[in-house]
Amino acid sequence: MDFALSDEDRMLKDLVARFVREELAPLENAVLEREAAGQGVMLTEEERRPIDEKSRELGLWGLDAPEDVGGSDLSQVALIGVNEELGKTITPYVLPPDSPNLRMLMVTVNDEQRAEYLAPYARGETISAIGISEPGAGADPAAMSTRAAREGDSWVINGRKIWISKAAEADFTILMAVTDRTKGARGGISAFLVDKGTPGFRVLRRIPMIGGHFTYEVALEDCRVPASKLLGKEGQGFAPMQVRLSTRRLEMACTCIGIAQRALDMMCEYAPQRVTFGAPLAERQTIQWWVADAATRIHACRLMAYDAAWKLDQGRDVRTEISMIKVFSTEMAWEIVDKAMQTFGAMGMAKEVPLQLMAATVRNMRIYDGPSEVHRWVVARKLLKLR
Repeated sequence: MDFALSDEDRMLKDLVARFVREELAPLENAVLEREAAGQGVMLTEEERRPIDEKSRELGLWGLDAPEDVGGSDLSQVALIGVNEELGKTITPYVLPPDSPNLRMLMVTVNDEQRAEYLAPYARGETISAIGISEPGAGADPAAMSTRAAREGDSWVINGRKIWISKAAEADFTILMAVTDRTKGARGGISAFLVDKGTPGFRVLRRIPMIGGHFTYEVALEDCRVPASKLLGKEGQGFAPMQVRLSTRRLEMACTCIGIAQRALDMMCEYAPQRVTFGAPLAERQTIQWWVADAATRIHACRLMAYDAAWKLDQGRDVRTEISMIKVFSTEMAWEIVDKAMQTFGAMGMAKEVPLQLMAATVRNMRIYDGPSEVHRWVVARKLLKLR
């Protein structure tokens, strides 16, 4: 087995590291100030515009998009390093387009949708959202009750969706709905493309989340979309949705590696400088063990990520590995950031230091796209051969 990255993948990782260091890191103080003032974690248009221009200039847009729509068609392995480096900053920036929704579109669009939705999305010209979760359904997509009924040349959608990122600004939303109640997740869930401004698609409220993030609740009230907006085959929306979720979960794992690595780097920089009771923190066995354990767990998690990505590139079923890494990475990063905050003492609690935002980001991820308990359940049932 060869654990070395190709020259191209290593150069890409280094390029993104430089982009993060030179373009994103300098904006962290402004992000921290806005979050501390209750404005949320965000970039202003004036801040985002030059970053977009620079990342496009560097060739960092559409990294995993198909070549025929302007992308670079990079492998999952290549994206591990990209997402790890992006995870090292609290500046909220995603290289266009957002990979999870992109991957779902790639496996479902027809020729017309490819031109209308996938191509402009791959070029970074549009913003997307996805509506899966519902009040009361939580982490069980099979329990969704949002209903889509066929009426002539249209589908009429009714129901509620919640915890949707970007619902208010998205140009289109991939919306999951039940089209056959008797089949449920096994042939009864379909995906639809709902354009911004479609009558009956109503954003009810913006929900403040920890760490300065926001999600939305949406109501669908006789929301009528043309039959051409069915994404993929009727009743076959569950499997493509899992493609999207697996992509996001692996992306989260890489972000957690980046967060944990930064927390470890901060500990290693601070511990030799901080003197308590006549000796630097770096000489305390507790700190030394925290540092050693953190480095060990980050190394293990990174290997897990590359293993899952390589298997994905081979077309193998990695649902079990993805569940394993979703649990391991989020809990690993949570514990390492916690130890870093403890190392920094009172300063670790200060909102002028990024550790608190790093912790909140990881805490969110322990719930998003399936909580740890559900993923442990998935792994256990596979090993125990339970249906």
